[in-house]
Amino acid sequence: MKEKIYTIPVNDAFNEECECPLCSLEEKLELQALDYYLGPSLMEPDHRIDTNEKGFCRRHFELLYNREENTLGLALIIETHLEQQNEPMLKDFEKNAKALSEDSKLSLTKSIGSKLSSKKTAGEKYIDSLIGQLEKRLHKCAICSKLQYTMDRYIDVILYLYFEEKEFMEKFKSKKGFCIYHLKMLLEGAKKYLPPKKSASFVYSLIKMQTENMNRLHEEVNWFTKKFDYRYSKEPWKNSKDAVPRAIAKLVGYFKSTR
Repeated sequence: MKEKIYTIPVNDAFNEECECPLCSLEEKLELQALDYYLGPSLMEPDHRIDTNEKGFCRRHFELLYNREENTLGLALIIETHLEQQNEPMLKDFEKNAKALSEDSKLSLTKSIGSKLSSKKTAGEKYIDSLIGQLEKRLHKCAICSKLQYTMDRYIDVILYLYFEEKEFMEKFKSKKGFCIYHLKMLLEGAKKYLPPKKSASFVYSLIKMQTENMNRLHEEVNWFTKKFDYRYSKEPWKNSKDAVPRAIAKLVGYFKSTR
């Protein structure tokens, strides 16, 4: 199989022994993104516009801060992000402060009546609007967006290789399945990128492999629990010593135990 630049990361991930090759691929992409946002992106206006608008999710803020490589750079990103996010909220508040003040003076009867009525006060409409704005903000992250876009491209590559390269198809089928998150991505990719016939064929093989490996993992976790029973104390551990972290990784995505 002749490799191209966009197939190399995919093949590297599928050469690894793990519970989800796509977790391995995404983790490497995430590490590259962390390096990028603490380095070159600081000098690129387009990416500063992106971080000003989106910021980062809790996980990626934590990973960026804990790197301790460029705290000044991170502070500069946060400074302009706060400026862009705070200004519209302040303006919106100033426009609706009077409505909130008026609602705060409602009598008990009117207040209860407002709750029971489908008609909302101006203050209530503002609160609903604010909740919606914050909900959207909480789901924005420059790194998550970048990862999602790149992983979608790699899903397309995986599906192409699966049907065009016999060697890759065999490699794919030899894996231990995928985490639930990336299983969903593969199913969505099959629906998006494949015609019905190929999609059905791929999903059949995928789910067959997934269910077999979920059962295999269940048996390994089950054996791990049995090893704490005195009746099995002299039995070998088999492949169950690290079954718990591997099961967590299968359920929620890449997970590294610190034990």
